[in-house]
Amino acid sequence: MTSDSGQSAPGTGYVWLFLKGMAMGAADSVPGVSGGTIAVITRIYDELIFSIRSVDARALRLLISEGPVRAWQYINGTFLLVLATGILLSLRLSAGLVLLLLDQHFEALMAFFIGLVIASSWTLKSECGAWNWQSGALFLAGAGITLLVSSLSPYSADIGLVYLFLCGLVAICAMILPGLSGAFLLLVLGVYDYVLGALIDLNVPVIVVFASGCLCGLLAFSRLLSWTLARYRELSYAFLTGMLVGSVYVLWPWQQVDRVYQDRGGESHVLTTHNVLPFDYQQLTGQDPHLVAVLISVVLGITIITAFDKLFRRSID
Repeated sequence: MTSDSGQSAPGTGYVWLFLKGMAMGAADSVPGVSGGTIAVITRIYDELIFSIRSVDARALRLLISEGPVRAWQYINGTFLLVLATGILLSLRLSAGLVLLLLDQHFEALMAFFIGLVIASSWTLKSECGAWNWQSGALFLAGAGITLLVSSLSPYSADIGLVYLFLCGLVAICAMILPGLSGAFLLLVLGVYDYVLGALIDLNVPVIVVFASGCLCGLLAFSRLLSWTLARYRELSYAFLTGMLVGSVYVLWPWQQVDRVYQDRGGESHVLTTHNVLPFDYQQLTGQDPHLVAVLISVVLGITIITAFDKLFRRSID
C-alpha cells in the first residue's frame, strides 16, 4: 500500500497520523466542514480510500487461510486503526468545544477553515495534472455539487433506529468527500442535534446504530472512490479540488440568517442564510464583523497548510 502520509516511519509517523485523525474528527463535527477536506489537505486521502476499499471478501479469505496478521497487513490495519482512533476520540472530545466555538467565535473559526481550503486547493493543483476541458468541467461540477448540497433545507422526521441507520449511511458519503459536510447533511436530515447529543451523553444504542450505518456506507462508497482514483486520478482530483473551492462559499464568515427552525427539544437552528460583505453584516445585524480576527485566522490557516506542505515535500525528497 503506497502512502502519501509518510506512514512508513513508525512512532512519529503514527503520532502525526493520529493527530490527522483528530483533525478529521473535529472537522466532521462542524456543519459546513468535511473530514474529507482534512484528509486531502494532509495528503492521506488516497491511502484512506484504498485502505477502506481493501476490507473485502479477499481480506476474509486471507484471515481464514493465512491468519490475522496477513489479513491485517492486507487492509493496512494499523493505518486505519490509528486514524479511526483519532477521529473517534476527537468526535467525543470536540463536540462540546466545537459548539462553543461556533457560538462564540463563528467568524474566526470559519475564516480559519477558509484559509485551510485556499492553501490546500493551491497545493493540490499539481495532483490535477495538465488542465483541459475535462478537468475544468469536473472542477466546476465539484464546486457546483458543494453549493447545491449547501442550499438544502433541514427535514423534520421521526427518529427511529432504521431512519438513524440510513442517516449514517448517507452522511458518511459526505464526510469522506472534501467540500461536502457530513454534519451539515445530518442537519438537513434533522438528526444533527440528536446524534451530537448521543455522543456527548454516550448513548450507546444510538451510537451503535448510527455507526453501523456509517460503516456500511463507507465500505460501499469507498469502492466507487477507489475505482475512480485508480483509473482517473488527475480528473478525480480536479473534481475534488472543485469541491474544496466550492466550500469557501459555504464557510463564508459573514452570513445573514433568513430563517430558523426549532428542533424537538425546542432549540433554534439556522435554516437558511445568505452571504454578505463584512460592512453590510454590521449594518444588517448590528454585530461586529471581527475583521482583524478573521484576517488573522485566514492567514493562520494558510500558514499552517503551507508549512505542512513544505515539511511533507521535504520528507519525500
